[in-house]
Amino acid sequence: MLSQLKTIAKPLIKRAIISSGLEAAALMSSMGVGKAARGRGAIFTLHHVRPRASNAFQPNDILDITPEFLETAILALKREGYQFIRIEDIASRLSSPETTPFACFTLDDGYRDNAEFAASIFTKYGVPFTIFLTKGFVDATHSMWWETIDMVLNQIDRLQFDFGNGPETVAAATNPQKLIAFNRIADFINNADETQAVGRLDDAASKAGIDPLGITRTLTMRGDALRTLAENPLVTYGAHTVSHRGLARLSAQEAEREIAESVNRVTEIVGVEPKSFAYPYGDQRSVSQRERGMLRSLGIDIAVTTRPGTLGPQHASDLTATPRISLNGHYQKARYVGALASGLPFKLMG
Repeated sequence: MLSQLKTIAKPLIKRAIISSGLEAAALMSSMGVGKAARGRGAIFTLHHVRPRASNAFQPNDILDITPEFLETAILALKREGYQFIRIEDIASRLSSPETTPFACFTLDDGYRDNAEFAASIFTKYGVPFTIFLTKGFVDATHSMWWETIDMVLNQIDRLQFDFGNGPETVAAATNPQKLIAFNRIADFINNADETQAVGRLDDAASKAGIDPLGITRTLTMRGDALRTLAENPLVTYGAHTVSHRGLARLSAQEAEREIAESVNRVTEIVGVEPKSFAYPYGDQRSVSQRERGMLRSLGIDIAVTTRPGTLGPQHASDLTATPRISLNGHYQKARYVGALASGLPFKLMG
């Protein structure tokens, strides 16, 4: 019981701390404090854009924002004088004397809801946006493990899973048990051999009557849908690997293949080589000097991380590990958008 209470309390405490930081940043920004932290502009990260789900257990809710909040975010930035630019134009913008702050929107993984809900909002306000495509999701050859766990735990009360010492029964009858199960499996995937760990999850899901690749097919866009969306002049596509594995944990040969094949797949879809790339996870699992060099050799002009922060002239000479700011389901308030764009939360919270 105590472990379950800790599991529930820990994310709530973390969220409360972050919310407090955002509130403080919003107040300070409104008072004109810390203007230098804003830099020249910001890249925003999104994943799902869709109506709020009704599931009681939503372990991936950080990846979800509503269409209404996306519109709120755009309007909030417009009120603060931001210009919306393409990701490909960031380098020239940082090198120019233009001081008007800019905002750039990116969406990872190629979810269907990006076309169904997000595209019309971006189009309404003339906002360019980039979708980063994972070849294995576009072709439905690879599962999305975080979505698989979500689906499994929302449908069953217990799960058979092998964490390396043989199959064990993982309780998942209550929401606290489901959260413990989600965290255990996610930690295992993030720290073990990722291919093998995801394979074990896929096997466990299949035995529970759930098709992991079916989840990919349901949630993400195929080639035809992507080509149709690409007719919108505001849309560009970037590459996001083949399997969505952490690149820095792979051999050099595997990492090169992951990058090159994803670039080639985007080129096949739209007929133009992508100039941007998003690292899976965007943290130390994927981003190292090795990968940055690989991207430069392929002519990738800008590669984005999930390291939070704003952009300034210091980034202009090398954009192969640029920061991004997450717009996520936990903090869907207009004043938080401006607070994040100000850069102050990252100064306050280190």
